[in-house]
Amino acid sequence: MTPPASGSSASAIVAGLSGVVDEHLRWLTQWHKAALFTRDSGLTGPDAAPEPKGFAAWVARVKRGSVAHQPAFDRLVQLHDQLHRMGRLTLMRAAEGDAPDYATYKAVLEKFDEFIQQCRRIERALSVAGSGIDPLTGLRNRTGLADEVSRELARFARTGQPFCVALCDLDKFKSVNDTYGHEAGDRVLVAAAGCLTRGIRAIDEAFRMGGEEILILLKETHLAEALLVLERLRADLADTPVQLADGQVLHVTASFGAAEVTGEISVDALVDRADQALYAAKHGGRNRVEAWREPATP
Repeated sequence: MTPPASGSSASAIVAGLSGVVDEHLRWLTQWHKAALFTRDSGLTGPDAAPEPKGFAAWVARVKRGSVAHQPAFDRLVQLHDQLHRMGRLTLMRAAEGDAPDYATYKAVLEKFDEFIQQCRRIERALSVAGSGIDPLTGLRNRTGLADEVSRELARFARTGQPFCVALCDLDKFKSVNDTYGHEAGDRVLVAAAGCLTRGIRAIDEAFRMGGEEILILLKETHLAEALLVLERLRADLADTPVQLADGQVLHVTASFGAAEVTGEISVDALVDRADQALYAAKHGGRNRVEAWREPATP
């Protein structure tokens, strides 16, 4: 699910969804009584097991955020509507003396299970998003990027301690997906993330920016040092074979663009400099490292 919700909003959505699950578990008990024991209990029709109100309220809250545009959320709403449509129809027939047969009973329970499983999937996805960790690669996601770079900018302003940011972009990654499928693409991303993580220091950070692009924050590092590190990472990645599920082995490369902090600069401007250097690496032939440098004055 992308883009991820912020940590606080993700937590609120997950808490609300847990309430939805609890409410539907209670609804299922009421539905059983109304569908199977209507005459004995005196309960009749859909009013005997009214549709829970919590889901509608939760949906209204979620629609104010980015999660509402995710396919997983749309699927959950669809399953909810299907479940209660089936449930109401069964209760209406039961109230008229037509007890549900096994196939009808089983269909409602299967739809209920599908709805709950979708709730759980969304809970897990949002929990991971709120944690700031990309679930595929294990790298940090963009959630904490601005804060982390801002701290380094503040340290630079206080002490003059240099640092660099670098963007890594896998070369011709689209062709991997197109030729071998998205599972192969995922394997390439995981392998690349592992290679980069092993190649940087514990104090450094790596963030998955989205797609096949990864930002590396090299702390306490001048540009010359950063270029040596990135060149080693580039070579290591080129030498790392990626084995696919069918046994095939791929060798992938990446291009890198680096920028060192200078003067008073914003997070976005510093990342943009790294992006300009990455552009130069891509258009210089790929599988190379380029640095952003102050344009020469005329």
